[in-house]
Amino acid sequence: MYNEISTMGGPVSRGSRKGSRPYRMTKRSAAVEDTRQRIIEATVTLHGTVGPAATTVMGVAEQAGVTRATVYRHFPDDTTLFEACSNHWLTQQVPPNSSEWLLYDDPFERLRVALTDLYRFYRAGESMLRRIYGDKQSLPQKHREGLDARHEFFCQALLGPFSVSPKRRHLVRAAIGHAVEFWTWRSLCVDNGLEDRDAVELMVGLTAAAVHPPSPRVRSRRPPASGPAPGTRAR
Repeated sequence: MYNEISTMGGPVSRGSRKGSRPYRMTKRSAAVEDTRQRIIEATVTLHGTVGPAATTVMGVAEQAGVTRATVYRHFPDDTTLFEACSNHWLTQQVPPNSSEWLLYDDPFERLRVALTDLYRFYRAGESMLRRIYGDKQSLPQKHREGLDARHEFFCQALLGPFSVSPKRRHLVRAAIGHAVEFWTWRSLCVDNGLEDRDAVELMVGLTAAAVHPPSPRVRSRRPPASGPAPGTRAR
């Protein structure tokens, strides 16, 4: 009996405790990761419903079922939380693939492919993107600058193949910059009910007009003045 007790309290018993430690640590790590994920998903939900500007740490905590202190323990500032939220949301989307655009040398074909890709992305993520762009000034500086840099990259990638004069290039850049904007897509396709392909062709046409302006004769045309119907006299 004594020997059994001493064995239970000896090396074998200590070995058992050592063996259980990795299990406890794994279980604890899983719980920590689960809490972190719930915070991220809560933030995504709030960003997609009330928008980043109206999302608070207290709101995130309530949505995730944790305390404010827990949120701060995982994400000490707005930038790290927004970055985790953004990364998580993007894993559920199919982002635009600008590398594919660059395979096209013809400027209008590249523009058409790019806008088709962008407008597909805008339509799929409209609910979130509307709030992100609408609350842009409330985003962490790093992410505001990231959106601006992405926009500029898109413009330069699409402007590159066009061979135009410096003056004309300014107009083409303005047309392309307008075409790639989320709000342009939303105005055309949500507010005015266009299909994506029709919006793409409209913006390609706008850019073409910037590259090849109408001739003076076409520009000088005016709608016919209103007057008396044919065969009648003005009184």
